Amino acid sequence: MKIYLCSLVMLFYVSITMAQKPIVVIDPGHGGPDSGAIGTHGILEKEVVLGIAKECLALNHILFGDSLEIYLTRYRDTLISLGDRAFLAKALEADVFVSIHCNQAPNVKAQGFEIFLFNGKVNRKSYVVAHTLAQYLQSRLGIHERGITQANFQVLRQTQGHCPAILLETGFISNALEANHIQKPESQSAMSLAILQSLIKTFYDD
Repeated sequence: MKIYLCSLVMLFYVSITMAQKPIVVIDPGHGGPDSGAIGTHGILEKEVVLGIAKECLALNHILFGDSLEIYLTRYRDTLISLGDRAFLAKALEADVFVSIHCNQAPNVKAQGFEIFLFNGKVNRKSYVVAHTLAQYLQSRLGIHERGITQANFQVLRQTQGHCPAILLETGFISNALEANHIQKPESQSAMSLAILQSLIKTFYDD
């Protein structure tokens, strides 16, 4: 009887713990025929961001014991509409939506990461996620910070009012140094780790 009751308590504890996991939708931009930005040496934005997103899945399991319940808007080289990306976050009742991109500019010296929020009324948690991630990217990875700004990107606009949402531009693949850096597996792992650490800090340390 005691064993049975202990099992019930344990199952109850596990179910509550699982229910409390933050649901994270990570959106690797572009895909399929839409390559996104094309950087130096032909590096493709769609491949870089998918690599980072899939590494988030792996590291969440390996390092953090699946502390976050992560879903990707795409798991392979396919094109998903912007509306469907936002719809997934709404359907899953996500706690946060993170869209990952790479930047490009005519000025090949342009560098650094940027984080965008919706340019209307912004969920307070979006600011928290953005500022925490910026801190990790700048202080721990040493990436130049271009700032946190606002924009009317569709995925931000359509998730507004449903969950906190940010759009991360990881760096400029038109800059040879940043392009060479971000295409390395270890660099993508470091970027993924910064994203995960910032989300865990946001949701578990509040």
